[in-house]
Amino acid sequence: MSQTLAIVVAAASGVLTWSFLEYCIHRWAGHDRRFRGNIFSKEHTAHHSQGDYFAPAWKKGAAFTIALALVAPPAIGLAGMGPGLAYALGLAGFYLCYEALHRLEHVHAGIGAYGRWARRHHFHHHFVNPSANHGVTSPIWDFVFGTYEAPSTIKVPEKLAMVWLTDPDTGDVRTEHQHTYQLRRRRPA
Repeated sequence: MSQTLAIVVAAASGVLTWSFLEYCIHRWAGHDRRFRGNIFSKEHTAHHSQGDYFAPAWKKGAAFTIALALVAPPAIGLAGMGPGLAYALGLAGFYLCYEALHRLEHVHAGIGAYGRWARRHHFHHHFVNPSANHGVTSPIWDFVFGTYEAPSTIKVPEKLAMVWLTDPDTGDVRTEHQHTYQLRRRRPA
């Protein structure tokens, strides 16, 4: 195998590894009661209960740095400098892509078909069934582990409604989102 091909395969393997870790961390560290109390589950619980909460950027930067520091040396030792570094950067780099996409899903209406799909897939997890759709960037591992559910109409609690979802004048779901989203209104006192 040429060095260039080895680097491409290693980077793609790093991306696939992050995809798998994304699923595992989200499903088990974030939602499995046996693992409650870990650093991720505390941040994740705040994110689910507050909707617009995200861990501070410095924590995400620290996670990126730690992941790179832990993964790069053994990857370089096993595969050599080029492929090992490509694997580590593929994994850590796709983690940063995941973080950007996840934030965009919450703060933006979705860019393109993939952005709109990813948002619905993720919000099905948030508002319909937290035991399904743990993959944020891809449903691959949800299919593998049997946790995929096709989103239908997503009923968003009024207190967790995203800014892009509601019309500021009426408080209702914007017309362009009414075919896939509804508000679950607070009951009058």
